[in-house]
Amino acid sequence: MLKDFRAFLMRGNVVDLAVAVVIGAAFGTIVTSFVKDLLMPPIGLALGGVNFEDLFVTLSGGSYPSLAAAKAAGAPTLNYGIFINTIINFVIVAFAVFLLVRQIDRLRATPAPPSPSTKECSQCAMAIPLRAVRCPHCTSALTA
Repeated sequence: MLKDFRAFLMRGNVVDLAVAVVIGAAFGTIVTSFVKDLLMPPIGLALGGVNFEDLFVTLSGGSYPSLAAAKAAGAPTLNYGIFINTIINFVIVAFAVFLLVRQIDRLRATPAPPSPSTKECSQCAMAIPLRAVRCPHCTSALTA
């Protein structure tokens, strides 16, 4: 049983999937950092100095200067700023995956249509081999 499990793990599909998951997780971390540290600060500055991670609504009705203060007080919050960051992360990752799949589809060779091996008889409209000089169905002579 252990031998079969090892053979299963060493098949190409499982190893490829494991590599894809690890690279995907690392790519997700890079995109999260890009959005949080590079993209959102200029956007927040352009919108009047807004820090998207501090955009929240307290459900208990209290007022807190920051999300960290609300969490420290144990107040229930709706963190819509973090949600906006997550949506932007998703859009960037989805676009990157779209570009990757698009390039893979371009690299796949489209098979050429097979060359015809038959032609149609002009008298009886039956399919006959290309090299035929007489139709086997109606026996008419075929022109070249």
